[in-house]
Amino acid sequence: MTILGIIGGSGMNDPDILENPQKKEVETSYGKPSSALVFGQIKGRNVIVIARHGEKHEITPSNVNYRANISALKKHGVSSIIATTACGSLREEIKKGDFVIIDQFIDFTKQRKSTFFDSFENGIEHTSMANPFDTDLRKILFDTAKKLGIVVHRKGTVITIEGPRFSTKAESEMFRLLGGDVINMSIATEAVLANEAQIPYAAIAMSTDYDCWKEDEPEVKWEDVMTIFNKNVKHVINLIKNVAKEL
Repeated sequence: MTILGIIGGSGMNDPDILENPQKKEVETSYGKPSSALVFGQIKGRNVIVIARHGEKHEITPSNVNYRANISALKKHGVSSIIATTACGSLREEIKKGDFVIIDQFIDFTKQRKSTFFDSFENGIEHTSMANPFDTDLRKILFDTAKKLGIVVHRKGTVITIEGPRFSTKAESEMFRLLGGDVINMSIATEAVLANEAQIPYAAIAMSTDYDCWKEDEPEVKWEDVMTIFNKNVKHVINLIKNVAKEL
């Protein structure tokens, strides 16, 4: 039976999400993942959940061991990965609480290990990244969200910044000019590694704020992000539960 990998954080380690949840501490050749893997089922589908930032959200975006997280999921046989993330909206039409099924990224990170290929000793590897998010997974996510009555955008480009700080106004305006639709601190890195590992990957981005470009909105604060996210996390969970049975 195929196994679905879920990378998330807030709300995703609720014991009611998984049937028969079992935690397992694992090691990889890239070190320890962000958290224990949680094995279980959703709607009869085998699932493995990992908390991107640790079980208590103690790991900063730059210090997440993305390579270990993807490696651990691959080692345990996942056939696809769905990631969840809070994000800032860079577009008027993407409102707070809206979902975006991301189709492209622009990577502004600077400090991370974002490849498995540290050497070409065993052959040259330049992974294609033209379409980094799996088309079939994205379609299932979008169609299911629409059926559930969730306000969802079919596509969007995510800007991934290093963090943990938020953008300046000048940066936020630049990202808009570059074609960014939403902004976060994790997705590009994960998408690259999942593609290198040849695991189909898609992301559900929930808009929680307007970064700092919108003059009639207060600049983003972490507390406000979590307020919006916690109000809507039930929709994320419901979407994943319904998608799981379609895979």
